[in-house]
Amino acid sequence: MDSLTILTWVFPFAFVGGYVFWYYRRVRKNVELLEENTKAGLMEPSSLHPLIDPLLCIGCGSCVSACPEAKKKVLGLVKYKSVLINPTHCIGHGACKTACPENAITLVFGTEKRGMDIPEISENFETNVPGLFIAGELGGMGLIRNAVTQGKQAIDAIQKLYGGQTPAGGIDVLIVGTGPSGFAATLAAQEKGLKYTTVEQDSLGGTVFAYPRGKLVMTAPVVMPIVGPINMCETSKEKLLEVWQGIEKKTGVKINYLERMEDIVQEKDGFVVQTNKGEYRTRAVLLSIGRRGTPRKLNVEGDDQPKVVYRLIDPEQYRDQKVLVVGGGDSALEAATSLVGVASDVTISYRSKAFSRAKEKNRNHVDELESSGDLRVLMESNVSKIGADDVDIKQGEEIVNLANDIVIVNAGGILPTPFLKKIGINVETKHGTM
Repeated sequence: MDSLTILTWVFPFAFVGGYVFWYYRRVRKNVELLEENTKAGLMEPSSLHPLIDPLLCIGCGSCVSACPEAKKKVLGLVKYKSVLINPTHCIGHGACKTACPENAITLVFGTEKRGMDIPEISENFETNVPGLFIAGELGGMGLIRNAVTQGKQAIDAIQKLYGGQTPAGGIDVLIVGTGPSGFAATLAAQEKGLKYTTVEQDSLGGTVFAYPRGKLVMTAPVVMPIVGPINMCETSKEKLLEVWQGIEKKTGVKINYLERMEDIVQEKDGFVVQTNKGEYRTRAVLLSIGRRGTPRKLNVEGDDQPKVVYRLIDPEQYRDQKVLVVGGGDSALEAATSLVGVASDVTISYRSKAFSRAKEKNRNHVDELESSGDLRVLMESNVSKIGADDVDIKQGEEIVNLANDIVIVNAGGILPTPFLKKIGINVETKHGTM
């Protein structure tokens, strides 16, 4: 048998063998990552995420490659099926669902273990109450790009459904909040010539404004009404707000700052919205108020002291002080790590065994600082008492007493579900459903 004939026989087997070896090596890594995350308690997605039907999945891997976070292995093939192997990195983009040729993917909120309250909204972001719209984080979408898009689309729907129905002496739409969706909606309303009023209880940026100083904002290029494309990918909170402030000045949009929405009353031809500064008659209302709601308190002795705060703006405020950070999400981890080297002593306390809701980058940073002795980490612990100059933390059967000057509680917010229900909006707790 000549060499050419040998190559003709050997090459296909070598190619197939090499492919099989590569495939199983990749699958083995996926299984190892899945087992590692399961053991660490990192299997609870924080927002919108894919639910994959194994009976429909053909294991083509199109969803794996389509994921914007593919490098972080959010999805992977296990036993010839696509599996969510790194859930805490899922950003709710939805590209996996679009890429699936067999419609095996459904995008859902919450899981069997962790429910998520979601207001009932239609495809155009109108709630079950005609004229009341919700866009952005409150509706379950945390990505800046998605929130901006929703704000624009909600205004499009308001103009289409209720244009020309302005109540006497009133406005077309009242926009509540100037986070990504509210700010985009404000620009869109001005671009379309609608009579609008935007109220903001704090400052431009909403949730983004409340981020710690220097926080990197994970986003993607977006198209803002009036001004067009904003080509920013990964930038700091300050830089993003600077861009938005420039847009606000350039476009001349009007925003009523330090004005808090207090109630919404439905009328025959729209709504009366009451604020701390007056009231407005409007045909439509767009709620872009985020999911922070009222900060979740610890409900322990001493948590009403001035030393207990609910967000970190500038670490320098606490230079040379002893600080306890409570929480396990990105805000808590970023607060704790940014205080290292500024505060004299930093401790983070979290009730669970793993920082399952935080990004890998933040978890790794905490691990590094804990290993170096610069940050004390108390997992599976709960604050039991806050004194004037100390704090008691229960960990297992023991009470850890720490000298303390400041307690920063980053335990999330209480969704304004009672208010939403009061004004007639249906709210459902999702456990892995749409």
